[in-house]
Amino acid sequence: MGDIVLTMKGISKNFPGVKALDNVDFTLRAGEIHALMGENGAGKSTLIKVLTGVHEFETGEIRVAGIDHPVINHSPQESQINGISTVYQEVNLCPNLSVAENIFIGREPRKAGFISWKEMNDRAQKLLDDLNIPVDVTKKLENYSVAIQQMVAIARAVDISSKVLILDEPTSSLDDQEVQKLFTMMRALQKRGIGIIFVTHFLEQVYEVCDRITVLRNGTLVGEYEIENLPRVQLVAKMLGKDFDDMADIKSDEGKAAVSHEGETPVISARGLSHAGTIKPFDIDIYKGEVVGLTGLLGSGRSELARAIYGADRPDKGSLKVNGEKVRVTAPLVAMKNGMAFLPEDRKVEGIFADLSVRENLIIALQAKRGIFKLISRKDQEKFTDEYIKLLQIKTASRETAIKNLSGGNQQKVIIGRWLLTHPEFLILDEPTRGIDVGTKTEILKLVVKFAKEGMSVLLISSEIEEMLRTVSKLGVLRDGAKVGELDGLHLTQSEIMMAIAGGNDK
Repeated sequence: MGDIVLTMKGISKNFPGVKALDNVDFTLRAGEIHALMGENGAGKSTLIKVLTGVHEFETGEIRVAGIDHPVINHSPQESQINGISTVYQEVNLCPNLSVAENIFIGREPRKAGFISWKEMNDRAQKLLDDLNIPVDVTKKLENYSVAIQQMVAIARAVDISSKVLILDEPTSSLDDQEVQKLFTMMRALQKRGIGIIFVTHFLEQVYEVCDRITVLRNGTLVGEYEIENLPRVQLVAKMLGKDFDDMADIKSDEGKAAVSHEGETPVISARGLSHAGTIKPFDIDIYKGEVVGLTGLLGSGRSELARAIYGADRPDKGSLKVNGEKVRVTAPLVAMKNGMAFLPEDRKVEGIFADLSVRENLIIALQAKRGIFKLISRKDQEKFTDEYIKLLQIKTASRETAIKNLSGGNQQKVIIGRWLLTHPEFLILDEPTRGIDVGTKTEILKLVVKFAKEGMSVLLISSEIEEMLRTVSKLGVLRDGAKVGELDGLHLTQSEIMMAIAGGNDK
């Protein structure tokens, strides 16, 4: 690796009520591929946006090789002028224009004031040929796959800048062969001395292509590591804020013998269920009165697995049985009519109807299940709402209060009440305790255990390993879009969970 091309020192960035970055350092060398890692809310996106001029920062300093003063980028265009280019997960090019036009858009070569099409096409073709990208630059970009479009975006970035290239989740929508082609291109750029910041959540890819790793957590710098000095399980520990060395010798005090379900029919039984681009084929059985957990790092496929079962993302392959009967869950309404309920991860976007009252939010799923010709009377709506406000201890001025005026934890309780009102046999809870206070978290987890004791089957998704250990009887582990293990009984310990997430203790 070469000289340092980028230094970020003591970077801090605040949003109202949130310290997004707190005194963060980052260093990039010429000719290295440097992974930027961290879970949700770690600060990765904010750091990139500060670097590329999307956000201003309060304190700190950015220096770029070849510029003899600290750099403050006021826009992405200014960051490009200073030698920093970014390629995002969603390719932000123009599919209706030719490949050459996309590469040179806004900086077309001209002669006598007119665009020189021959020069532009020749330069674009040479650029892509040098990078081994098999493309006819005169054809429209839309004729090519997402992977090729991604590479064209990178080629454009390289042609603009030759110092720093930021790749923000570039492999999320690529298949394995396309990922390998992208890696070949990244290594070619590495040999040219370009420093590459690789933002990703795929552990396997990090260890295949990267030289160093910087880990952020909750807006702070955890550390910067040479790849060969950081085994996967240690990386997982640092991202999750655990100390694996302290946990390695812990045996499961909570661990209990695995429960046998021999002879029972699962409430939910999936075989080879998958959804292209998000989750690879998986099997799972969930029995009556069982709380099954799903864990894994950000992007591991936890939510996608749940959405495939519920029909929120229609599965491409595989089969699903409910109480032993094969069903085709083509949409959430079909899932509801088969006794399922789903509390999504993002309650603000997919959960609450912000301007509607607590009452209206609570009865809406039951009304959808009944259909528009069986309207719930106002009297019943009020009775149901009062019942669940009391049962779930929802803190609200009245049942007619707009749900947007409730705290996050109480909004979450209303959504749980919404689904309980449909009397489901199977309840999916995706990060039900995220962003709420500790006391309410405990209340919700106690409710989950209570539901299971009353015979409901629950699928619980959580980033908090401690929550899982206190609540679930069986835990599915996901990594890079695949279900890679299942732990129960005495194997349900923090150390075994982290080993499974990491895929082993070795590099």
